[in-house]
Amino acid sequence: MIEFERLHHVSIAVRDLEKARQFYSELLQFQEIERPPFKSKGIWYAVGNQQLHLLEHTQGETLRNGQIDSVDGHFAIWVKSYKGTIEWLEKAGIPYEARPQSVAGFAQIYILDVDNNIIEFDSAYDS
Repeated sequence: MIEFERLHHVSIAVRDLEKARQFYSELLQFQEIERPPFKSKGIWYAVGNQQLHLLEHTQGETLRNGQIDSVDGHFAIWVKSYKGTIEWLEKAGIPYEARPQSVAGFAQIYILDVDNNIIEFDSAYDS
């Protein structure tokens, strides 16, 4: 049996690494971390104790074209405040889909990055 310790990272494909950097580093203010000198282009971020890896991939089946579909592949980040996250997204001009009374038992907010990758923010509902 495999003895799991923790989720280390999630990797997503992006079409244009610099546009993705503007979104994740500048707009969302994720913390960039050092990335080994792979032959591929990419950026790594620290997200709590885990990592998000962006990999530039200009073609392929993993690139999405659609809108928010919570059944499609996505990653989720637990945030401290539902209300504070909504306010911040509105101030930043980032469109979102909010599900404050989700059947999951916690509030959910969905956004799309510049490549239509789905990001979910979860929290306790704090009206």
